[in-house]
Amino acid sequence: MTTSESLRAAEARARELYDEVKRRGLIVPGKTESGLSKEIMTLAAEMFGVTKYWHKRIVRSGVNTLLAYSANPDNLTLQPDDILFFDFGPVFTDWEADLGETFVLGTDATKLRLARDVAAAWNDGADYFRRHPDLTCADLYRHVCGLATQLGWEFGHYHAGHLVGRFPHEQTEGDADDRYIRADNPTPMRSLGVTGEPLRWILEIHFIDRARQIGGFQEALLREADEL
Repeated sequence: MTTSESLRAAEARARELYDEVKRRGLIVPGKTESGLSKEIMTLAAEMFGVTKYWHKRIVRSGVNTLLAYSANPDNLTLQPDDILFFDFGPVFTDWEADLGETFVLGTDATKLRLARDVAAAWNDGADYFRRHPDLTCADLYRHVCGLATQLGWEFGHYHAGHLVGRFPHEQTEGDADDRYIRADNPTPMRSLGVTGEPLRWILEIHFIDRARQIGGFQEALLREADEL
């Protein structure tokens, strides 16, 4: 398979994993974040034989949803009216997947709107990527930050995604910062990597509301129009 096909296949397995988590009803109040994370890890091994993750496994709930990947907050317990998100990076036969999704327990209208908005903003950002062949990382970062403002949220991180590829990550010819969709990265998103193939990117949307102390998160592989 090509790089694009391999990455799409890896993401499809990650989606199957999340669907099975929901089907089994694993996301319930009373579990700790770390406990749920371990359950998902066990399920990934059961379903796909996954034992390798290219980044730490994240389940964040409540006030922890304000925090970006690099933080290491206290281990919270899921509450009956909670908001939470997953950020897992399983490796399927040496290909990286990176899929994030937001879940809401209960019927809180603001939390439900936040979950809908991060999903809608991800779709908007992906469409913007497809419609602009000369797009740079800085261009896309500014676009998704603007979406956060339009929808009444704050963008929660200094970057909006990163390179993905065969484990370990695809590399650019530049420095480490070139691997991120950030405001100061002028790298054209359709540049070639060191392997000579086009770079492939994960788009991350992290919206937060500091007053309400909640956040929502969505990430997935950016696809070209002919890959949909």
